[in-house]
Amino acid sequence: MNITLRVWRQKSRDDEGRMVTYQVEDVSPDMSFLEMLDVLNEKLTLDGHEPVAFDHDCREGICGACGVVINGVAHGPETTTTCQLHMRSFKDGDVIDVEPWRAKAFPVIKDLVVDRGAFDRIIQAGGYISAPTGTAPDAHAMPVPKADADRAFDAATCIGCGACVAACPNASGMLFTAAKVTHLGMLPQGQPERAARVVKMVNQHDEEDFGGCTNIGECAAVCPKGIPLDTISQLNRDLLGSLASGNPK
Repeated sequence: MNITLRVWRQKSRDDEGRMVTYQVEDVSPDMSFLEMLDVLNEKLTLDGHEPVAFDHDCREGICGACGVVINGVAHGPETTTTCQLHMRSFKDGDVIDVEPWRAKAFPVIKDLVVDRGAFDRIIQAGGYISAPTGTAPDAHAMPVPKADADRAFDAATCIGCGACVAACPNASGMLFTAAKVTHLGMLPQGQPERAARVVKMVNQHDEEDFGGCTNIGECAAVCPKGIPLDTISQLNRDLLGSLASGNPK
């Protein structure tokens, strides 16, 4: 296939940035989207031009580092990570726009690379269990109802890619925050700090300049791991319960 790419180029946080058009020829439909960008960058390098900066690591749909907006959709036309998107999802002659996540909380570092440190700071605010646990207990030592275990596991699949933020018209990170709150809140080990955890993490979310959640649902629609929208409802229940207690501990 021959593809026309319109890629966001931005030298630094302070640069205004612009869309630049490139032609990529002889693209195999079996290439991943990132492999296609590798081909583009090889050509740019050989021609003496600056390659397009984009984030990636595992290229296996696990780490969440590779997220970009493709034709206006976070991660592109398939419900998967960008690294697992293949060029067979496009056709010969297509014009593809490639942009970074767009959110105040995710400032652009260079080209398609954004700073997602805001997610790390939300986790630092309370996404952990601080009680000493010692060695790993036997699997049957602390029974967990299967429904609770399934719910916790579903929430734990969040890879922190940021697609929820990129897709949300408000640039809210509430689906990410809710996934982390729900993951620990459904397990016995997470109960002692459950009330304090949700308040701290939501406060940090707001301090990072993420937008507010209005339950539009675009976040869940593009989530590559299928985090359900009702995890936000669970976060809201935990938050209201904690605030109603007057003294979350």
